[in-house]
Amino acid sequence: MPFLPDPDKVRAIRADLPATAAGIFMNAGTCGPIPLPAAQAMAAVAERELTVGRAHRDAYDELLVRMDEARAAVAAVLGAAVDRVALTGSTTEGLAAAILAIDWRPGDRVVTTAHEHPGLTGTLAMLRDRRGVEIDVVDVGDGGDHEKTVESVQAAVETVAAAAETTVARRPRLVALSHVLWTTGAVLPVERIVEVAHAAGVPVALDGAQAAGAIPLDVDAIGADFYAVPGQKWLLGPEGTGALAVSAAALDWAEPLAAGYFGGATPYGTGRAHLWADARRFEVAGFHKPSIVGLGRSVGWLSMYVGLPWAYARSAALAAEMAAKLRRIPGVTVVTPHDAAGTLLTFRIAGWPAQTVVEELGRRIFLVARPIPGFDAVRLSIGWWNTDDEIGRVADAVAELARHTPDTLPRRPAIAVIDAMTEPGDR
Repeated sequence: MPFLPDPDKVRAIRADLPATAAGIFMNAGTCGPIPLPAAQAMAAVAERELTVGRAHRDAYDELLVRMDEARAAVAAVLGAAVDRVALTGSTTEGLAAAILAIDWRPGDRVVTTAHEHPGLTGTLAMLRDRRGVEIDVVDVGDGGDHEKTVESVQAAVETVAAAAETTVARRPRLVALSHVLWTTGAVLPVERIVEVAHAAGVPVALDGAQAAGAIPLDVDAIGADFYAVPGQKWLLGPEGTGALAVSAAALDWAEPLAAGYFGGATPYGTGRAHLWADARRFEVAGFHKPSIVGLGRSVGWLSMYVGLPWAYARSAALAAEMAAKLRRIPGVTVVTPHDAAGTLLTFRIAGWPAQTVVEELGRRIFLVARPIPGFDAVRLSIGWWNTDDEIGRVADAVAELARHTPDTLPRRPAIAVIDAMTEPGDR
């Protein structure tokens, strides 16, 4: 596979990603296409559980092995040591585990941005409402001005508490934000953000949902204390999977708020003395074995069959091509900053609600994309599985919409998708 010409390689890869034949797949920022080998492996495990059962000791031992395999596969993509990666059920779960590892007190502060996903802001809001933690939202604009972003974060983390004993003002105890903004698609200067935060003695938790598997990544070089990722997006795994990378320094102090059978080197023990010394202390409970197998196989397939350097380079090139085409269309505004772009591309069409744009493009060219709620923009997730023809078809369809208004555009009927697995009497 590494030595095939690009057209042949793309055809071979797309044959293993059946979802890419169902439409123009540009929504890996929500869920990526599952590779056929991973789906087959998941089905085999599920079948074995159905016919043999799950209660044998061998089944438990196999789960541990599969968890080890999934951890190792994800760690290789993240650029982290295996013992510093914990499996989770989602990015949200990983971020919550990281945030709640801190002993919060009333008046403590968190620094974040206005572009964060509810997977991060939800836990912060609970801290605000239940613990009296204050949230400092810094202005990063669209994320494209890296100097402004770093300066805004630095100003927030260098807030000095007043000397009076009666004050409730305190230094921030955490910087929590995204590596890639899910709204504008901007790649933030996370290495510099970590540097200024650590200089002020503040740990950093990063949401890597739109980075892991999408752009080149070296968690060790970034230096964040916590880096949470999902399995189902750019890593192409099943839903209900994810991982949390914990830095070596953070492992010296970070402890989970909850602990269970899987989080301790002595499973029947309780309390901090029984926790794993490594990141596995954040694995509270067991996992759905078919899903864990699917995660390991998907990430392994991506790393070894597709090849990460090739995937990163191709995705970046296709995203740049798509952005260039959209910028040339009158009435279209590309929101994603040119100098900080990754694989997410966000745009607006003058006079068009984002939801309507997505619906029309779905009818006309079978585009699978999404609007960003509260932001009224359309987001395309450009992947290495996309083709130049698909890029051109999307640009042409957007141009057609831009020449009209929602009222003047000739309508096309929506196409009903019939589930071939449904029995006639089920309708």
